[in-house]
Amino acid sequence: MARDTTDNRPIGAIDELVGYLAAGSKPKDAWRIGTEHEKFPFYVDGNQPVPYEGPRGIRALLEGMQKTLGWDPIEDAGHIIGLVEPTGQGAISLEPGGQFELSGAALETIHQTCREGNAHLAQLREIAEPLGIRFLGLGASPKWRLSDTPKMPKSRYDIMTAYMPKVGTHGLDMMYRTCTIQVNLDFASEADMRRKMQVSTRLQPLSTALFANSPFTDGGLNGFQSWRAEIWRDTDNQRSGLLPFVFNRDFGFADYVEWALDVPMYFVIRDGRYHDCTHVTFRQFMDGALRKTVPDGMPTMGDWANHLSTLFPDVRLKRFLEMRGADGGPWRRICALPAFWVGLLYDDAALDAAEDLTKGWSFEEVQAMRDAVPVEGLANRFRNHELRETAREVLAISRMGLKHRARRNHEGYDETDFLNPLDEVVARGTTSAQEMVTAYHTRWGGSIEPVFLEHAY
Repeated sequence: MARDTTDNRPIGAIDELVGYLAAGSKPKDAWRIGTEHEKFPFYVDGNQPVPYEGPRGIRALLEGMQKTLGWDPIEDAGHIIGLVEPTGQGAISLEPGGQFELSGAALETIHQTCREGNAHLAQLREIAEPLGIRFLGLGASPKWRLSDTPKMPKSRYDIMTAYMPKVGTHGLDMMYRTCTIQVNLDFASEADMRRKMQVSTRLQPLSTALFANSPFTDGGLNGFQSWRAEIWRDTDNQRSGLLPFVFNRDFGFADYVEWALDVPMYFVIRDGRYHDCTHVTFRQFMDGALRKTVPDGMPTMGDWANHLSTLFPDVRLKRFLEMRGADGGPWRRICALPAFWVGLLYDDAALDAAEDLTKGWSFEEVQAMRDAVPVEGLANRFRNHELRETAREVLAISRMGLKHRARRNHEGYDETDFLNPLDEVVARGTTSAQEMVTAYHTRWGGSIEPVFLEHAY
């Protein structure tokens, strides 16, 4: 998220918060695809992390991108921390450890998503290469210790950095040492949201396994296929992971609101200043808990939107749905992730098939799968067979959905080819993480340094 929201409309009742989510409903012809992808900047000389300041730092990179794109700068206390396209079609932002993120525009097809990603990476290379910077497409930082990782001058991250060690063991690793690919998708109604959120919640661990891409930490093997997914198992369990109530037959917007109201806040913004609010929940905020300690200390719709952005379940509900289970990865994965979910969720027959496949999966079964895949990946045993076999079924459904969409490029190809990297994973039976581990033991000679050549943009 590049820019925190400012919306000063006061909140009068909880029903208004439910209405805020419901207002995201759109007719099918207005559904769009928003893809976000993060990558680690590093200096080619020595494979070292890139600090914010300095003539070859991230600030210089952002300023160069600003000149190239003509996008508006986003500033925090005098520091440029991101860029936004003037009409709101896309943004560039910084994660806490300098991870460079493109939050893509709301697009109609995966073809457009790939063109957007290609253009972004080409523009980025144009600015970064003279600075001696390249970018690493992995799910977690493979080499640098937490103490080696730079910190970005962003006020919300200062608050989170102080808070995270109080609520979990891996919060700082999540903030500073992970990257993801994420896709944001629309819904038509509460019933449509329910179906999509239930299907995608049940399938999120499968997505984690397919995209597992973080087997290294601190310069060596960490024992995981997705260390990033393992990190999320103990980051802040009040606001992350699987949500049991999503599995209820009558799950709706109000259920998500009731949960979100009782999650501790991170901050509110008043006159450009971030106020630490980690000691209160949003419900307490609505009851007046900040009235005497924060200027204009009653909640606004902007506060609610910002609070929703600080919740981290595996599938996040805002005015759209966010698929959050995948590790960061190479260019082909940037296109494959939205293709996977669009194929499953944007075609009626595919969504029916995915719902039929998963509707009997209980919360306990999905939680067990979620707990196992960081280590086991597609070899995890689910309902008496390997998850790899389930992946084969799900990919066939997704491919069917993309065929039915029949969104073709100028050469006449539909969107199904974007699933090919995932078909390859299933056909091989090995994830990207496992392939890297094999390389580490063989041709890399027990060194992770080659990862900076083979997995760099």
